Amino acid sequence: MKVLVPVKRVVDYNVKVRVKSDQSDVDIANVKMSMNPFDEIAVEEATRLKENSVATEVVAVSCGVAQCQETLRTAMAIGADRSILVQTDAELQPLAVAKLLKAVVEKEQPQLVILGKQAIDDDANQTGQMLAALLDWPQATFASKIEVSGDTATVTREIDGGLETVALKLPAIVTTDLRLNEPRYVTLPNIMKAKKKPLETVTPDDLGVDPAPRLKTLKVSEPPARSAGVMVPDVAALVDKLKNEAKVI
Repeated sequence: MKVLVPVKRVVDYNVKVRVKSDQSDVDIANVKMSMNPFDEIAVEEATRLKENSVATEVVAVSCGVAQCQETLRTAMAIGADRSILVQTDAELQPLAVAKLLKAVVEKEQPQLVILGKQAIDDDANQTGQMLAALLDWPQATFASKIEVSGDTATVTREIDGGLETVALKLPAIVTTDLRLNEPRYVTLPNIMKAKKKPLETVTPDDLGVDPAPRLKTLKVSEPPARSAGVMVPDVAALVDKLKNEAKVI
């Protein structure tokens, strides 16, 4: 069974994000970039499926600028066998990414696609669902456990009321939640091995996809600064402030 894992290059989660002075976008100049944490979980899960002899090959794929090769090398250091970069300098929105991934899926013919439920930069939570719709494949989102047996994947997923277990006929799409696993620490020997693994580069034109954005960003602004907390001498003062200042009671 072949598993395809899309990964995204995003601003590292430890970095404090700054907005450009003209409010056109987030400033990523000289900022540390890394793999989207949810996608890292997806790569780890696909690698575990291979280690358990459920999957035979893990293919990582990324869409974006040439520097995404670094993200793909990280995916191969975790355990992916090879990778594909759909290289473009265009602004990629979820629908365009889903169309590019659809073309890659039709070329690679995987039985399972595992990807993060959302990216920490735009928090769209759309690409997996859009890809499933375009392919007309069954999907399970927010997965906290994945088991594959034969041509069926059993997925435990996070819902508002607790956990829900669904069975999917392969091929299928699964998006990962934080509680699915804890990604392994990437060791130096595996980083060196990843440099020798094949990395194929294609363009949207090669795949017959137009990645032009459909949405326009009007303005990006930082959230308002939070006011400092206030110490109150007793419960009566607390109740007074909650009632008259915060107006929550």
